[in-house]
Amino acid sequence: MAVRPVGPKEWATARVLTVLLAVLTLQPASLLAPAYACGCGALIPGAQQNVAVDREVSVVSWDGRREQIVMRLTVTGDAERAAWIMPVPQRATVRLGVPSLFDELDRATAPVHRDRHHFWPQDGDWPLVTGDGAGGPPRGPGAGPPQDVGVVDRQRLGPFDVARLTARDPDALGDWLDTNGFALPAGLESELHPYVDRRWEYVAVRLTPRTADAPLSGALDPLHLTFAADEPVYPMRLSRTAATPQSLGLYVLAAHRMEPASAIGGSRPRVLHAGRVTARTGPLAELAEGTPFLTAIGQEFPRPAAISGDHVLRQAPADTAFQQVIYEDRLRTVAGIPAWLLTVVGAVGAVVTALVLIAVRRSRRRPLPLPPDAPPMPTHAPGPVD
Repeated sequence: MAVRPVGPKEWATARVLTVLLAVLTLQPASLLAPAYACGCGALIPGAQQNVAVDREVSVVSWDGRREQIVMRLTVTGDAERAAWIMPVPQRATVRLGVPSLFDELDRATAPVHRDRHHFWPQDGDWPLVTGDGAGGPPRGPGAGPPQDVGVVDRQRLGPFDVARLTARDPDALGDWLDTNGFALPAGLESELHPYVDRRWEYVAVRLTPRTADAPLSGALDPLHLTFAADEPVYPMRLSRTAATPQSLGLYVLAAHRMEPASAIGGSRPRVLHAGRVTARTGPLAELAEGTPFLTAIGQEFPRPAAISGDHVLRQAPADTAFQQVIYEDRLRTVAGIPAWLLTVVGAVGAVVTALVLIAVRRSRRRPLPLPPDAPPMPTHAPGPVD
């Protein structure tokens, strides 16, 4: 039996009927929001322990010669210690970042909320209430003879033990990590080969909680990396080893609007905000000095194993400003009463009134019945009387 497709008119009719029927029969339902996940670089827990990055927010600032990356991780798990590995194209300096930078970025890129009215009720409007009704080159100069792994510097920054490393052999880098109490996850050594071949360096960070014997949890202090760069790049290759889908949230500060050169195996990157920084004081204004244009980029990686490289950022064709608009759908009302309900009631009332008027008029035109003993009505005019 063939099934005829439903056309727009039939759909509209069915919608109206559904609305009317829902006045009598309502069943609430609940909605579940998707969880947010993000991961760049490589976070390595201690042996037999687990740690998860609930959220990772990164800011890249590039003035044409120097790149800065500020990262903040929010982690959960039972690991008391963990390591974070980030490859960089040149020798980097590392310091603690300012946490309030991310609050300022949130405010600068916040979407605009606008009301959008609709006539017929939608999910969340009475009577269709569901749930609660709420609506990211050459090797830098080094000292001493080349080694398979060289420790350029080691410093303590708050809860971080930071080592800046050089490596000519990814296996040797893995041995260094093992010797220092951390084991590389399966497959990570092979992902380090391209960086070793290009003579990149590494920032290895040991994360330890402020309280002894307490697991790593919550938002960690931001780390601020600075290094020379001929082009802005955000390392992503090590995320290939992730076991779950990943999401990238990246702020880019430069002289112009920026965009990723390719999708590198993920979904199409989307611009969430683009515009000039208006702050005159504070950490965002300081970081944006010489790089006044802010671009916020989001991207999904459903299959992390498909990531093909690092994000190289390039200037967009134009410095077109963009700001997200979130529409708050609201039911059109008159004096607090849904306009559709007034329309339906008014239409029904008009129909009833019209039917009553028609009935009254018809009753007035109908002749009155004669009494039983009344003489018959003449069928012709009476003639003259003689």
